[in-house]
Amino acid sequence: MQRVAEYLADAGYDAIEINGFRPHPHDEDFDTPKKCVPLRELLDGLGLAISGYAPDFRSTPPADVALGDYLARIDSALAFCRNMQISILRTDTVSPPGPMDEERFERLITAWRAAAGHAEDSGVRLIWEFEPGFWLNRPSQVVRAVEEVDHRNFSVLFDSSHAFTGAVMGARQGADPEILPGGVAEYARLLSGHIGHLHLIDSDGSLHNDETSSHLPFGQGRIDFDELVEAIPDELFALPFWTVDFCFCETAEADGRDAVGFVRELLNHADDPQEVVR
Repeated sequence: MQRVAEYLADAGYDAIEINGFRPHPHDEDFDTPKKCVPLRELLDGLGLAISGYAPDFRSTPPADVALGDYLARIDSALAFCRNMQISILRTDTVSPPGPMDEERFERLITAWRAAAGHAEDSGVRLIWEFEPGFWLNRPSQVVRAVEEVDHRNFSVLFDSSHAFTGAVMGARQGADPEILPGGVAEYARLLSGHIGHLHLIDSDGSLHNDETSSHLPFGQGRIDFDELVEAIPDELFALPFWTVDFCFCETAEADGRDAVGFVRELLNHADDPQEVVR
């Protein structure tokens, strides 16, 4: 963790997003305020905020476990968020892609609505990262789910690479994939009003290990980032962070420095450059 944090600070990043999968900081290993102090002091000393926390929910897929079990896992993650002053908590369906099952769908919606309430009580926003490797990966399913949760503290994490593989490639959607003619920008417009967090990274439409979107350095894929930002500029510029997501990218350390300049240039293309500094 220290090496990554020092690299980010030196490269010019404003914040770090914490992956809660061991050996990275896991909320069950940092389950008291005292245990969190060294980690908090490390980041404070480097001038890094925390843009979000993505805990390990593999033991509690929300559509398939008892509601109490899922909420207990949520509460553990929220305690870590409170101790670390984190305002964004990421979740997903955990389950692999498959057909729509209305009974499971209703359990999922109930779980997420309840979890959003728990998160709101902690001053934390609950966000769902949709992606081709998890259940509910069609654009219409994503829109339906966030609308049916219908909670002011629940929104989606819009990852540009997942949006591309979902909207342009129809990845892992099975027969008759759902393609959006307007691609990533159209996907963003469909979710307008429901985007609570942003991950930016390029995509060529391929999958990592045939599971989820490959995350490529900027310029090595096919995403038009100016078009994405222009689709819903007010909404995107209202977000506290734009996170660069190099998940599963073998060249992250080499390309991570260039990514800072790319995103700052993207921000400078905005109609109001004063919105850039956060």
